[in-house]
Amino acid sequence: MTTKRLLLVSANRYAVPYPVYPLGVSYLLSYLQERLKGIEIRVFDMNLYNNQEFTAYLKHYNPDITGVSLRNVDDVSSLSREFFLTGYKEIIDQIRNTLPETTLIIGGSAFSIFPEDLFNYFQPDFGIYGEGEKSLHELLTSIRKGSPNYSIDGLVYKEGSRTVVNPRNHYLSSLDLSFSSDMIQFYWKKSGMMNLQTKRGCPYECIYCTYPLIEGSKVRTLDPEKIVDSLKDLYFNKKINYIFFTDSVFNINRKFNLELARKILESGIKIQWGAYFSPHNITLEELKLFAESGLTHIEFGTESLSDSTLKHYRKHFTVNEVVDVSDMCNEIGIYFAHFLILGGYGETENSINEGFDNSKRINNSVFFPYIGMRIYPGTRLHELALADGYIEPDDKLIEPAYYLADNIDYKSLKERSEKTGKRWVFPDEDVVTFMKRMRGRNRKGSLWHHLKR
Repeated sequence: MTTKRLLLVSANRYAVPYPVYPLGVSYLLSYLQERLKGIEIRVFDMNLYNNQEFTAYLKHYNPDITGVSLRNVDDVSSLSREFFLTGYKEIIDQIRNTLPETTLIIGGSAFSIFPEDLFNYFQPDFGIYGEGEKSLHELLTSIRKGSPNYSIDGLVYKEGSRTVVNPRNHYLSSLDLSFSSDMIQFYWKKSGMMNLQTKRGCPYECIYCTYPLIEGSKVRTLDPEKIVDSLKDLYFNKKINYIFFTDSVFNINRKFNLELARKILESGIKIQWGAYFSPHNITLEELKLFAESGLTHIEFGTESLSDSTLKHYRKHFTVNEVVDVSDMCNEIGIYFAHFLILGGYGETENSINEGFDNSKRINNSVFFPYIGMRIYPGTRLHELALADGYIEPDDKLIEPAYYLADNIDYKSLKERSEKTGKRWVFPDEDVVTFMKRMRGRNRKGSLWHHLKR
């Protein structure tokens, strides 16, 4: 097959509280550009254009192969339950109707959670779940040679009437990253930050989490030299001075993180950064070094402020650790927020009240509670929800289903949070208007610290 043009489409249009740079597509682009010769590769981001412009672009570019990245299935909120697959289907139908001859490949984090079901729903030519760079390169190379290689890690395809999902056994540990100038301009203006990964994979066993399904449970640290090269490019050439590291948990590998922080300091860049942290496995000295290298914001995946609930959630820390690390952040001057799940598996009225009481021990923070747990296949929560009769065995879980603990007075949660005297931001609070107003004032980086009391 003669393949001259490849189009990578970021299908995500969700922008609450702000649009998120399509980092996965950028990693794909960088990886393929270095290895695929004689083929033109372009990226189309649905956040930047409307459907008419997309159709016009498809006709003009006329790609031989079109890859579509699906970021999320839904908004993971039991209050709004916004569902994205219908919009993705419209995009894929546009591609099929406009370019019936193009080879269609889908992937992304949403596809990686539901590879077989979403393959059957969208009916592409191929799918790739999990880490996509090497697998997509191997697939494209084999297609160009005239015969697709059906043994590729993470490949999903049709064999007669059967959908085949290949296991994934190999992972990358070194990735280059380059950014599109047009996309940078849009996201720097709209979201005030750019994203990078420093590692992939998550070793923890939280009952609800899909990161081990998407990235694997083995942690792979990426090349710190290449990470710093990307930071230098953003800072010196693109004039970007705020980065958010999108690792599932930043503070997993102590030795690597300290090396990265030192290399950032040695590079001479004066960049600010934020990341997702666990309240576990971090010292005051480490936080001081991170702050010196530019760390200004931490988003803690705390999930509960009750020790009994933390055990039910299979978290690996205690409330005392949460309080201690919060005190350390306040001592150094790092902004921090705690993300919580109220009403998940094992939650009771007593544990919720305990959590509200413990929040009084934490000063100068913002608490972001989600209500209930989104149930995903392949997680421990899925098994528990089946055993407790919350879902049926034949429920595919593509449409959002939530585990909401029984005998909880959900209507009084906001009232109880107000009595703590702390700042609680529930999912139905309008923070989008606030964010837009702040961005309009050219404020960059994470802005939730402005919500504090």
